[in-house]
Amino acid sequence: MRFFSDNAAPACPEVLAALTAANVQDTAYDGDALSQSLDARFSELFETDAAVLWLPTGTAANCLALASLCPPYGGVVCHREAHIQADEAGAPEFFTHGAKLLLAEGAGAKLTPDAIRAVIDRIKPGVHWTQPHAISITNATEYGLAYTPQETAAIGALAKERGLGFHVDGARFANALVHLGCTPADLSWRGGVDALSFGFIKNGGMGAEALVFFRPDLAQAARVRRKRAGHLQSKGRFLAAQLHAMLDGELWLRNARAANAGAALLAQAAGPRLLHPVQSNALFLKATAEEAASLRAQGFGFYDWAPGEIRVVVSWDQDAAAVRPLADAIARL
Repeated sequence: MRFFSDNAAPACPEVLAALTAANVQDTAYDGDALSQSLDARFSELFETDAAVLWLPTGTAANCLALASLCPPYGGVVCHREAHIQADEAGAPEFFTHGAKLLLAEGAGAKLTPDAIRAVIDRIKPGVHWTQPHAISITNATEYGLAYTPQETAAIGALAKERGLGFHVDGARFANALVHLGCTPADLSWRGGVDALSFGFIKNGGMGAEALVFFRPDLAQAARVRRKRAGHLQSKGRFLAAQLHAMLDGELWLRNARAANAGAALLAQAAGPRLLHPVQSNALFLKATAEEAASLRAQGFGFYDWAPGEIRVVVSWDQDAAAVRPLADAIARL
């Protein structure tokens, strides 16, 4: 009964079937038909021209996006608890060849235009100070909160006003979207987003993420960077096949709805223990060390997040029957 992370979830049967179907001789790298058709497939999904690169990890997708938006001497505004700051081992600085992360504050790891201005307005012009070149947000955030289309657009307007690139780390983009009931376009380019790291692995994929550029002019340099970074896989059709399989029949939405539904069931049981609203598939709960130990003794796995706090994440394959025992155990605390 593991609720550590959706990274540990199985791959969907449909994804595994797509890998088998792709197991034929084809053009190497990204020259195969599946890879070559990604731009059109995602352009249809997002209702605008998009250029798409497959990548094997979310870290690579995030960092190649930032390298495309920010020069080595520039800065990227992000939340102090953003994944690119707290959990990627300096990879953004590595991929950008030295760009600085400019850290902002905000409840629930969510940025606002005012929080961004508080960082960039105090930076003097001139060669002595790192100048901002991009903004990066996480949707859903590190605390499971969803940026609405209006919130995204407000940050996008600020980015346009200040001449900054705008990136979204969408490791759980699907979970945020189904919570809000909006379209992919509403949470991306319509809000001024230039690049989206579109997560599939947490949502039932096996080993493929999509880096979606809504400024296709950025994509060619990103392809060179992907090769230089060692992420251009020779049999790229197996990554492309996973992305197509997740989009087929809206599998990515089905999986996200299932994970969110499990989180909502747990939220009902948790009640006043909730530290943040549940707007995706992650919950953050108040629990003493003794209470956490009691849950673990019953066979439940999860992360200690901070003193007196635990994190529980529901995966796409954990239905109501899988979640109910934990909900009952939380209610009994």
